[in-house]
Amino acid sequence: MIKPLIQYFLALALAPLFSGVINRVKAFFAGRRGVPVFQLYFDLYKLVHKTPVYSRTTTWLFRAGPVAGLAAMLCALAFLPFGGRPAFLSFEGDLILLAYLLGLARFATVLAALDTGSSFEGMGASREVQFAVFAEPAFFLALAALARGGGGLSLAGIFTNLTPSAWFTASPVLILVTGSLFLVFLAENSRVPVDDPNTHLELTMIHEVMVLDHSGPDLAFIFYGAALKLWVFGSLIACVILPRHSGSWLVDAGAFILAMSAIAALVGVVESVMGRLRLLKVPYLLMTALTFSILALIFQAGR
Repeated sequence: MIKPLIQYFLALALAPLFSGVINRVKAFFAGRRGVPVFQLYFDLYKLVHKTPVYSRTTTWLFRAGPVAGLAAMLCALAFLPFGGRPAFLSFEGDLILLAYLLGLARFATVLAALDTGSSFEGMGASREVQFAVFAEPAFFLALAALARGGGGLSLAGIFTNLTPSAWFTASPVLILVTGSLFLVFLAENSRVPVDDPNTHLELTMIHEVMVLDHSGPDLAFIFYGAALKLWVFGSLIACVILPRHSGSWLVDAGAFILAMSAIAALVGVVESVMGRLRLLKVPYLLMTALTFSILALIFQAGR
């Protein structure tokens, strides 16, 4: 249990670095110097030491939302393999629990936004839930396709059984799953072309509008939870594209961290060369992800 525990705490420590890599890549494409890679760490430290401000219209739901969301992400992270290595916690059917934990984190954020009584935040919550209707089935079916090939409902078992040779025998399935997970990754983490985490335009905000009233440690919990969510989806993609089992824990962990960095760089490239889609076009993008997942499941079942 020592190495899985080290992997868990290593993921907790490195998760904020993920968004830093994305921002530096975007700054490179824009010809700017950009903020430091460790900027989110500085922001979290600063926010934790601030005093939160609460509106008189909010209740305990508003204060519980960031805590519940972060707790759900911390639990979800415990079930994720690290470079193909066993997770800190694992049991048969944990991939279903993972999907529900991600849904719980979203529900807590939406509920906190609605508790403010602001129609502006209610608009963002409505959009968040609407897009989740398309993103969650695509995510769940992508995991089902991996489970069908891995012969179990445990994430650790799926990625332990996934070897580099699988890319020669089941490459169409893995390509479709990777494409679906990447599109869901962009949508679930409010990245371009679905959303822009840096925007503050009323007509285009989705996730950012739901957290406008949070401050101090509550906002730090939200930022850190968002970083963990980036890590969760990124690690699933990294485990699919790099099913490395060298026998050396250091080699596998190093390769996994490099793969995560490459995914972060790819997200930065996508956000640099693409603009946001119109809100009416976002469901089409998520339907594409759902189609990829369904095709992957069909191909896997036919093997």
